[in-house]
Amino acid sequence: MKDLLATIFLLPFGLFGSGKTKDSSSEGGKAARAAPRNISAKQAKAIMDEGGSYTLLDVRTSGEFRDKHIKGAVLIPVDEIEFRAESKLPDKSAVILVYCQSGGRSARAAKLLADMGYTNVSNFGGIMGWPYDTVSA
Repeated sequence: MKDLLATIFLLPFGLFGSGKTKDSSSEGGKAARAAPRNISAKQAKAIMDEGGSYTLLDVRTSGEFRDKHIKGAVLIPVDEIEFRAESKLPDKSAVILVYCQSGGRSARAAKLLADMGYTNVSNFGGIMGWPYDTVSA
């Protein structure tokens, strides 16, 4: 009787697994992707002012970029990230600071970059929330 009760109790665990989820790093030897960070405009400015190496990435349209952008920014519209990032941003471990107009496109671009294997991506939202100097082209 004890054996029958033990079998009935343990059967669901055998059929449905232990409840543990797979770690993505164990699937086919793939390493876990680094998620992009969300930072403030103030934090982005501090990184820029530190003097270290970084890429400032504007993911808006070329028209928006011409109207106003942050000095030193590289333009890759969000819809072109998957096709142009590897040629424009060859170092996948480089610091990349991403912005757009209000934050939606930059969040999308930062996730795309992380999914492509970029490991040090920070999204600081939109130029609308950037209280520092901008330039026009």
